[in-house]
Amino acid sequence: MRFLTVFSAVEREGPPDAEEVAQMGKLIGEMAAAGVLQTTEGCQSTALGARVRRSGGRVGVTDGPFSEAKEVVGGFAILEVASKAEAIEWTKRFLAVAGDGEAEIRQLYDEPAFDASASTR
Repeated sequence: MRFLTVFSAVEREGPPDAEEVAQMGKLIGEMAAAGVLQTTEGCQSTALGARVRRSGGRVGVTDGPFSEAKEVVGGFAILEVASKAEAIEWTKRFLAVAGDGEAEIRQLYDEPAFDASASTR
């Protein structure tokens, strides 16, 4: 079973420090060695992003930063695990390293909607 986990927290002012990077690197290594982690990424500041919204047939774009947001997406991971309970346990371990915030866990469909290895250029 594949699960997407999306981590949200109060936006940081800068990148993680060396200790935080080391702790997260250790956890990522453990998850990779266990065959659980398919991919993971952290997000840079919302000041570098944009929101695109469609409403009533109109499309609007808002450049970051998103000051009205109390919490923003800080990163994501895709896990391959045997159950939702296992995804929850790995996510608890992630939060112990990442700190305060919330992680939403969503089960993905069995077949990916896009397979980069099957596409042609």
